[in-house]
Amino acid sequence: MQLNDDVELVDGLPAVFIRSLNSIVIADPHLGYEGVMAKKGMLIPKVNLSHLLKMLDACIKKTGAGRLIIDGDIKNEFSTVETDELNELIELLQFVKEKGIKLTIVKGNHDNFVERYKDPFKLEIHRQEFAENGYLFFHGENLPIKSSKTKFMVMGHEHPSIAVFNKAGRKEKLRCFLYGNLYRKKLLVIPASNYFASGTEINLYPKDDLLSPVFKKTDVDIMHAIAIGYGSTINFGRIKELRML
Repeated sequence: MQLNDDVELVDGLPAVFIRSLNSIVIADPHLGYEGVMAKKGMLIPKVNLSHLLKMLDACIKKTGAGRLIIDGDIKNEFSTVETDELNELIELLQFVKEKGIKLTIVKGNHDNFVERYKDPFKLEIHRQEFAENGYLFFHGENLPIKSSKTKFMVMGHEHPSIAVFNKAGRKEKLRCFLYGNLYRKKLLVIPASNYFASGTEINLYPKDDLLSPVFKKTDVDIMHAIAIGYGSTINFGRIKELRML
């Protein structure tokens, strides 16, 4: 789905292709998730990384992108870098190397200590936000810096989804992009690329309880929910209309 002449939502996937930057953008992969959960006593199958690499491979083949931008929370644990996180980071770097693409990382609130690997792995890491060619990438736990050069903003952090109901009242949860405005600039919120992070049902959730301070500055109810699932990307309209269904 094309948002404009330069920005494409990759059909059915939580990924964005920006043509002028020749870049795929994702958010919140939370590498090492299963290992961290296992240490907390929750055993789940290790599928997140393989799912992520399969998705990225499909995106690269479809778009021919030469760069991957991860817009925050490349890892999962707050307080350290777990062994599983490091091992999966190395696997991701190997994948990037094999595909011949560049990796750019914007730090998120889960990415404490990730900078210790910046020099050994020659990583490009930006704290909080990263701007290029009129685009501003920020994770979302903090408000972005206002700039007249910014035309389009991209964030993660919120893990947005929507709840839809069939005639029998059965609920289905769909990850979604949120598309609207902030500071009179275009704003796109990306759903989590983590396999297990199905997200917050924005149309059922009180506005005041959303994670990001961004939603204190813009009304989420007038943002469009663009849902993904079953290989498709569909605009479900504004959140305020979905709340009434």
